Amino acid sequence: MKIRYAVPEDAGSLLEIYAYYVENTAISFECSVPSLEEFRDRIEDILGKYPYLVLEEDGIIQGYTYAGAFKKREAYACSCEVTIYLRKNAKGKGYGRLLYQALEEKLRSMGILNLYACIGDPIVEDQYLTRNSEQFHSHLGYTRVGVFHQCGRKFGRWYNMIWMEKIIGEHI
Repeated sequence: MKIRYAVPEDAGSLLEIYAYYVENTAISFECSVPSLEEFRDRIEDILGKYPYLVLEEDGIIQGYTYAGAFKKREAYACSCEVTIYLRKNAKGKGYGRLLYQALEEKLRSMGILNLYACIGDPIVEDQYLTRNSEQFHSHLGYTRVGVFHQCGRKFGRWYNMIWMEKIIGEHI
């Protein structure tokens, strides 16, 4: 198993992982799977400033994580938003923890202090969305800092969105 920086040529494998969440869950509030070209452009854009990491096992990408701007104002330069996706059958193997630990190390070395995760939150758990993502982030030290009520609509249902925060450095 190895964790490495993503490259634009990984777009097909990463899009395959992501497409499952777009088509079958409310984990992503995106309703249509982006094109391969658009997804590759997203990867290249993120890599221009932030880490974008993949975890491979036996040559197969099992998951990915990346950081992006929390807000595009200079005053937010020490904060970023983090995202993670795993193959649907790769959960429970510790890949998420390993990916986030590697991402945090890279972000800390860049002077990032605050991490934010934007997470779909079910009003009532259903087949499209549970509280697993919130529980995963809580287990890794994130705390819930905000909720937006009924702000996302997918599969004919309304979902909340929560923000979770983790402080990884000292504010001096």
